Amino acid sequence: MDNGKTVFGLIVGNRGFFPDHLCLEGRNLMIEVLEKAGYEVIALSTDDTPFGSVETWQHARACAELFHKNADRIDGIIVTLPNFGDEKAVADTLRMAGLQVPVLVHAFPDDPKHMTIQDRRDSFCGKMSACNNLMQYGIRYSLTELHTVEPDSRSFTADLSRFAACCRAYRGLRGARIGAVGARPAAFNTVRFSEKILEAGGISVETVDLYEVFGRVGKLSDGEEEVKAKLAALKKYIPTGGVPEEALMKMAKFGVFMDQWTEENELDATAVQCWTAMEEYFGIVPCSVMSMLSDRLIPSACEVDITGAIGMLALRHASGKPSALLDWNNNYGDDPDKCVMFHCSNLPKSVFKEVKMDYQEIIAATVGKENTYGTCAGSIAAGPFSFARVSTDDLRGTIRAYVGEGEIVDDPLDTFGGTGVARIPNLQGLLHMICSRGFEHHVAINQSQVAAGVFEALCNYLGWDVYLHDLP
Repeated sequence: MDNGKTVFGLIVGNRGFFPDHLCLEGRNLMIEVLEKAGYEVIALSTDDTPFGSVETWQHARACAELFHKNADRIDGIIVTLPNFGDEKAVADTLRMAGLQVPVLVHAFPDDPKHMTIQDRRDSFCGKMSACNNLMQYGIRYSLTELHTVEPDSRSFTADLSRFAACCRAYRGLRGARIGAVGARPAAFNTVRFSEKILEAGGISVETVDLYEVFGRVGKLSDGEEEVKAKLAALKKYIPTGGVPEEALMKMAKFGVFMDQWTEENELDATAVQCWTAMEEYFGIVPCSVMSMLSDRLIPSACEVDITGAIGMLALRHASGKPSALLDWNNNYGDDPDKCVMFHCSNLPKSVFKEVKMDYQEIIAATVGKENTYGTCAGSIAAGPFSFARVSTDDLRGTIRAYVGEGEIVDDPLDTFGGTGVARIPNLQGLLHMICSRGFEHHVAINQSQVAAGVFEALCNYLGWDVYLHDLP
């Protein structure tokens, strides 16, 4: 759903006493592969340097200046070695560019039938030298699955997909701004977090209390154009049959506030105090409004779960698709690799197989059914998904996380809210890890397979303590 192209800076390494023709051929093939896969490439031309490559200090400076001019567009840098390459020039380029984006180091394979001085690459060896220099320079980098790999191979296609997801997740979290609407529910110690630790990690939290929210909403009249437009959008978004018009109007006004406040503060995601003050003193659940935000790729987490919203945001950027926040909620019979994932719910419309607006059954008995309209109820569509949980470890002053993948299956389940049956390899091992390390019961999911890329972004580039669960 995210139509923005991922943009790669390309460094073509060269070393003069290895065959030059390999450098030009390798550069052209790599650009062709990248552009065919839908990525945009920023690279030196053959008019800028010999073969558009980097071998000397002057070449490195030229490439760094090119990257500087496009710094706001480049998501990641690919270093490709069609021959041994000059490891110092590669490292100098990255140091001078100073873009602080992920770097993928790629090396071409040799052909055993062409190992004479005219065609031998030695990229196998050159990659080690390049990585050694990057380590000396303090530059973080990523590797391909195979040490040497053809750019037009299936293996490198997977490498690119993983690296692009890493770049998008890393860029999306650096400098992210998360909005906290209200205080966390009093009973939910599980959504505690440290603003200071997040701030030290480059993620800011903007707060607003419900008193101000209700005050601003109260000043909106039914006839205002923004309110009428939001009411129409709500009715178009999901079926609202049986939902009182008064409740829909309240949702529309709350939706106008959320849109305005999000825009005013340039927020990337939000987390909302969804119960029980919202129901008792305003008379709705905010789920459908939050669902609409998430569906527009602005993740919105319930129960003021700020770090849950950060997990949603990482997955959203990695995949370009909407994320949802769910509970690890129930076992599914006696199958050790299946569980029920559930929320009340505010899941984005796109994740559902079918969905309608309803009332929130869990707290209706406490605050009255008439005060709990606005949930999105239905079954999550079957298919693969990635999951992520981010948490601040306040005692150690660090950010930690876990990521993994599974699939939603079509197994029957008669219940309420937004729900799905998940199958995850070694689920019991995952649950043991969650409990033994004291992670929260909330988890972000996304209908994509980007766990490896998100892991790389969080662990390698952001420096968080991250557990990667067994991938299918």
